[in-house]
Amino acid sequence: MMAVIVVVLGLMFLALVYGISIYNNLVQIKHNVSMAWSNIDVLLKQRHDELPKLVETCKQYKEFEQATLQRVIEARGQVHQAREKGDILALGTAETALRSGLGQLFAVVEAYPDLKTNQQFMQLLQRITALEEAIADRREFYNDSVNINNVRIEQFPDSVIAGMFSFRRAQLLSFSAEEKRDVNIKSLFNS
Repeated sequence: MMAVIVVVLGLMFLALVYGISIYNNLVQIKHNVSMAWSNIDVLLKQRHDELPKLVETCKQYKEFEQATLQRVIEARGQVHQAREKGDILALGTAETALRSGLGQLFAVVEAYPDLKTNQQFMQLLQRITALEEAIADRREFYNDSVNINNVRIEQFPDSVIAGMFSFRRAQLLSFSAEEKRDVNIKSLFNS
């Protein structure tokens, strides 16, 4: 009789330790998603701060296409609002608009040789390009973290612990199909 009680208590202890282990892993995964989002947020803020400088540099050239600058400014505002709200879906849409506007802006620059030789413009262009690459890299890391989170909270027995402690699915950061398409460089320079 005593052996049965010891075995039952031992099994209960092992189940408790296993449950605690699952819980701790889920907490770490949840925090990895938050950390990955924070990394993107920092880069978005940095790019948000650089874009007005780029627009102002372009505005110095009176004949520069104002509609393109306006699209970039509006899209920048949309990205900022979505980022502040933490609205991943709206951020994806706003990012698509901003990237499209920046692509048009960089294409229009080809018509202004003086602007291409402007040191400040070229530094801003390099900085924004580096930030775009970093955002793409961090977006991939974020989406990997979200995927791990979402899979783990659906797998048994993790789903039991996740349900008990209200772990939630996270939203992937995705851009439109237009954003994912290959860019037709010729069309950018012919507009």
